[in-house]
Amino acid sequence: MTTSDGLPFVDEHTREVAATPEQTWAALEDYVAAMTSAPHAVLGRLLGTHPRSGFAVAGSDPPREIVLGGRHRFSTYRLVFRVTPTDAGSRLSALTYAAFPGLRGWLYRTGLLVTTGHARATRGMLRSIGRRAEG
Repeated sequence: MTTSDGLPFVDEHTREVAATPEQTWAALEDYVAAMTSAPHAVLGRLLGTHPRSGFAVAGSDPPREIVLGGRHRFSTYRLVFRVTPTDAGSRLSALTYAAFPGLRGWLYRTGLLVTTGHARATRGMLRSIGRRAEG
């Protein structure tokens, strides 16, 4: 089901989770519900995010995949979470797709990738979801 809506691939991060795919999916759903329901006040104002939370569910294929999407002044993006069964539990993946139009977009992208801010934030999401799943 993965859809990037024509957006370029940016990166992928994964985490092994010592929980069943069902437990990992439930933790992912809880995390996404919290993430998409609360406006991110500071980032929302600075970046002009739409929706205000920064993300909205753009598609879902339970219990395998949730696609989140959003946009702001410098980027249009998709974040795809996948849950894959493994022998030891499950693998949780986050794939990012994004377009960064114009000079401001290029500067924003460069800042995200050079500072590793995006990678750290994404790994933090995976860690939080994994911990919830593992109990």
